[in-house]
Amino acid sequence: MAEGDGVANQVIRVRLDGTATESDIEALLNWLEREKPLEEWVRAEELRIHRRPRTDETGAPMGVGMDIVVVIIGAGAGAVFTELLDQVRRAVSAWRANRRDVEDGEPPEDRVEPVNLDDR
Repeated sequence: MAEGDGVANQVIRVRLDGTATESDIEALLNWLEREKPLEEWVRAEELRIHRRPRTDETGAPMGVGMDIVVVIIGAGAGAVFTELLDQVRRAVSAWRANRRDVEDGEPPEDRVEPVNLDDR
């Protein structure tokens, strides 16, 4: 194994479609940052959660949309990636249920998926 193998960051993209607004993106980002155990991983600097301009398959910008990107950092990334993906999906589902309760209208549809850093 070459130096650096197995230490690549792994990425999960959260994309809201349909009726998503800027405030939806911000609210979901804040929700994810406070969700256990995601919050603990962020504090331990094992995880980063941030916004990124939406791009198509070639990496070209796609309008004004934003994605939320969850990046697990370091050598242990592979071992916990499936658990993290499940946790992010549960957190997004909980956020949608909460939004449905506190705001009018249906929450935007979501897509939570692993992403290769080269596949934007």
